Amino acid sequence: MQHDTAVAAVAHTIQLAVAPVFLLSGIGAMLAVLTSRLSRVVDRSRGLQTELAGTGPEAVARIHEQLHTLSRRAKLISHSIAYCTVTALLVCAVIVVLFVSSFVRFDASLPIALLFVAAMITLFIGFLQFLREIFIATANLRISPP
Repeated sequence: MQHDTAVAAVAHTIQLAVAPVFLLSGIGAMLAVLTSRLSRVVDRSRGLQTELAGTGPEAVARIHEQLHTLSRRAKLISHSIAYCTVTALLVCAVIVVLFVSSFVRFDASLPIALLFVAAMITLFIGFLQFLREIFIATANLRISPP
């Protein structure tokens, strides 16, 4: 009978861990978007640096301005990636504490709550950094008619 209780406890813990696992999936998707944006910024800056070498003095200031903007965007994306990665690590810690508490039998409500709140704060900051990068990207968007 004790074996059935232990299996039920683990099954319950797995049920509790499902929500954080879905959160991890969302964070993974966000990280994929962020790395893709960072890659595009890096590619664009490399192209501009190549263009800078063969351009006249009249275009140098414009290219330097664009490179400065791309540098700001890359830093914001990098910070967003860092915060989202910390969020994922904190969510993983929530899952670990859930499982450890089911085996060791201690009240994990406070550590789980603190870890989850910390995860939400870092996710919030990561999204804010992403939003700042989006604002910079759209403010510098140049769409000219054909």
